[in-house]
Parts: sequence; structure tokens; C-alpha cells
Amino acid sequence: MSVRRLYCENTTCPKATFAEQTAGLTTRYQRRTPQLQRLVEDIGVVLAGRGGARMLRILNIRLSRCTVLSQLMRVPLPPLVTPRVLGVDDLALYGDTYGILLVDATTRLPLTLWEGRDAEQLSRWLREHPGVEVACRDGSLTYRQGIAAGAPEAVQVSDRFHLWQGLSRRVQDIASAHRGCLPAALPTVSKDDRPPAEETTENAAAGSRAGRHAQSLFEAVQALTRTGRSHSSVARELGLDRRTVGKYARASTWQEVMRRPPRKPSTLDPYLDYLQQRWNEGQHSAKILHEELQTKGYLGHYQRVKMAVAPLRRGLSIDEPRERPPSPREAARWITTHPHRRSPHINERLPRLLDHCPELKLTHDLVRRFATMLDNRDAALLPGWLSDLANSGLAPLAGLAGALHEDRHAVAQGSRPLTI
Repeated sequence: MSVRRLYCENTTCPKATFAEQTAGLTTRYQRRTPQLQRLVEDIGVVLAGRGGARMLRILNIRLSRCTVLSQLMRVPLPPLVTPRVLGVDDLALYGDTYGILLVDATTRLPLTLWEGRDAEQLSRWLREHPGVEVACRDGSLTYRQGIAAGAPEAVQVSDRFHLWQGLSRRVQDIASAHRGCLPAALPTVSKDDRPPAEETTENAAAGSRAGRHAQSLFEAVQALTRTGRSHSSVARELGLDRRTVGKYARASTWQEVMRRPPRKPSTLDPYLDYLQQRWNEGQHSAKILHEELQTKGYLGHYQRVKMAVAPLRRGLSIDEPRERPPSPREAARWITTHPHRRSPHINERLPRLLDHCPELKLTHDLVRRFATMLDNRDAALLPGWLSDLANSGLAPLAGLAGALHEDRHAVAQGSRPLTI
């Protein structure tokens, strides 16, 4: 292929010389043909830097990941088309700084993003891009006002995800307030099943330095909190963290604070009875016990056996694994999970917890009613459910009922199929 090279006869021309371009084959200031450039851009869009560079290497095109990203950033954005269904949500940019993200709810592609949560900025964007018929959002008053000002004819819909998320947080708050009821989920243990060395362990802890420190802190915190002072005030006076004060204030005895967390199950658990039997028979060598367990199929390390028999040398029983009660987050997850998706472990323990705690049982019934309403897309049940929520006597649910009642039209739209 031959191209012409042109010269400018103007002596003041900064270019002086020009190369003739071939349409569809060459582009000024480019080292790649338009077809190859489009291939690099398409692969960059799909695979980004490292993945794009590896794919191009397979096609015998050697470019670094930085070059692929550079070409990707040069790709012009597609023209913005006003969506029929707009999604408005928060996006954490960094730290405590949030922004507003607008998404086309039909194609699930982002439209724009800006820092800050400003109703005026949202309404201005809606006025500049008319045509939005449905606006899907959370319960934020800022978004509600911005959409009402910028697109007053658009139907505002409360997003089902945020509705369920808000309810789940209130359930966790209730579980935290009734933390003392959570051990009721565990199987009942008779006094005969209690390890005989537990009292010995508690007495040993009372004589230790850590035990005396925990006992003195427990007495000091309990004495101050009984006067009605807040946890923050007690923490400032005693020089403790507020969470530490809360832990000592919730405990009924100082031993609860000292109690070690239940040991996690290990591969040695099936052989604990055999270890106890051999110890009673007079075999006190951890090395020999480890060799005997290996003949029975144990594949663990010698150190685990040595640590298991260590309590026996002090006259205590083997530290068997004990099941711990669920945390408030776990209890909330049990309540909000669909019954058909719960594991047998949860189905066995949740009824015991609900029978013991009437507040959690009422919360569970209200959650299941709301889930049924969302599954059946039946917004006719919403007023009655909100009324029961407000009259439940539980502060977190009553607060949620007030917020949902104020935004009840959008919540109702989120609980029924949209027909526009």
C-alpha cells in the first residue's frame, strides 16, 4: 500500500508535513487500526485490565494492563436515555461519605452518581430528564421530597429490599433487648449432666488475679448502674469502655464475665470418651494415647491430644464442647428466614426460644405476616399489619410502624404488582 506525504509551503506552519489517511484502515496519531482499536476497547469493557491483557495475549496482541485500562477510559459513554423505571439508592464512596446512585431499573445499568444526598440535586436531574414513570427508592425523606419536586407524576415505590432490611434491623434490636432469653434456645441440661468440675473451676477462677479483678469491676458497675446512671456516665467514672460497662451491667454474676466461650468442635471429639476411659485405667502418657487413637482412625496432631488430657492432670474433667446460645444477630436471622429454608438445627431451637420469650414470638408472627404479604403481593393487608405493629408494645416495631405509615403509599406500591 502506498500513501502520499504532503508538505505545506507555508514556512510558518507548525506541522510542515502531513501523511495521507486511508479510510477504515488508519487513524491520525494511532498505532492501531480502527478495527483493532475496537477489539481492544471491547475486551477492556468486558475484562478490564489484567483479564483484558491476558485475553489479548492469546490473540497475539501484546498490551499491558495499564494500556488496556487507558483505552477503556477513552471509550465515550453511551448517550443517556431517560429510563421508564428509575432506581434511587445510596452508595458509600469512602468513609462516612455517601452519594446518590441512579440506576435504570429495567436494564440494571447505572446512569449517574454524585456525592452527597441532596433533594434539590435529585429534583433538578429529574426535571432535566423528563419521562420517569416509576421511581423505586428506600424510605429516605430526602429522596421522597426530591422525586416529588422533580417528577410529581411519577409513582414512588418503596423498594422491597429496603423494607425487609429495615424490618430485620428492628428484629435484631428486639433480640438484643431480650438477650437474656436467647440461652433458652439450647437443649435443657439437667443438674446431673452438669460437669462435676464446674464448681471447682469457678472456685479456681475466684482465687486468680483475673477473677478478683472481674469481681471488683462487676461490683463497681452494678453499684453505679443500680442508681439509674447511664452506661456512658459509669464508663467515664471508672475509665472503662462503654461496651465493657454494658457487659458487666447485663451479667447476673461475675462468673458470667469470666466464663470462657464454648470450645469449637474438633476432630478429637469422637474419641473423648476413649481418652477418659484410658486415663481412668492408668494410661497418662499423651504420646501413647495419641498412638492408640491413630490405630482407631484419628488423623489429628499429637498436640491436640496433649491439650485434651491437660485438665485431667489437674483433677478436672475433659473440656468437652458446649453449645453456645445464639447471638442477637443469629436469632434475628432465624426469625426472618423462611421456614422452608431453615436448617433442622434452627427448626429444633427456634420453637424453644419463641415459647420462652413472648416478645420474640410476637415479633416472629409479625415478620411472617409481612413476608406473606410481600410474597402474595397483597397490599390490602398492610393497614391491619401496621396497626398491629404500632400496638405491639415493642419500641423498635412501633417506631418502624410510624415511619412506614408516613410513607404508606410507597410501601403499598412496593407490596403489590405495578400496572402502569
